[in-house]
Amino acid sequence: MKASSVSYKRHRLPRDLIAHAVWLYFRFPLSFRLVEEMLLERGIVVSYETIRRWSLKFGAAFARSLRRKAARPDDTRHLDEVRIVIRDQPHWLRRAVDQDGYVLDEILQTRRNTKAARRLLTQLLKRQGLRPSRMITDKLKSYGTARRKLVLSIWHLSHKGLNNRAENSHLPLRKRERIMQKFRSRGGCQRFMSVFSAGHNLEGSKNRDLKTFPPDFGGARL
Repeated sequence: MKASSVSYKRHRLPRDLIAHAVWLYFRFPLSFRLVEEMLLERGIVVSYETIRRWSLKFGAAFARSLRRKAARPDDTRHLDEVRIVIRDQPHWLRRAVDQDGYVLDEILQTRRNTKAARRLLTQLLKRQGLRPSRMITDKLKSYGTARRKLVLSIWHLSHKGLNNRAENSHLPLRKRERIMQKFRSRGGCQRFMSVFSAGHNLEGSKNRDLKTFPPDFGGARL
């Protein structure tokens, strides 16, 4: 998606400023109030509620833009799940990363069974358009069962010690979850993760332009 395809009509502030505020929120462990204070130090008066609305409106479009610019993943997939509690209800975030730790896909579910694992694999194959040659997971049996039900000819390695790539990918989200004082809804959590993971992938990006300020975010830093 090009920057021009994201409509900034009826917004009183410049596109670059809006994009910069959204980028700050998703790229770094900052609350809306902290982003508000950072902008205020530069003489820009914007409420944290306005920044929240910007994040909801533009976050998904920015994430799609970043994913299209990402390098082609290798042929290895690391799969893992982490427990997230939302309003006292346990949920499971299943995530797939490549050999470099880039988040390729993730889905929040209420079950930790074969059906849930199968959904992640199906979604991953559909979105990536490339069948990997290796799949590395921990010892959770649902991944192997899901692979067999989908009749995937993939070399499956099931060993906890080999899956550090996927397990380490949960750490940034855990840190952000503590700052946000947990997620308040399943839908809100899924939407946040979609943008947050795309932004966090920049840290290990080989593209220097993406590490600083993504071009489709609207221009140079403030």
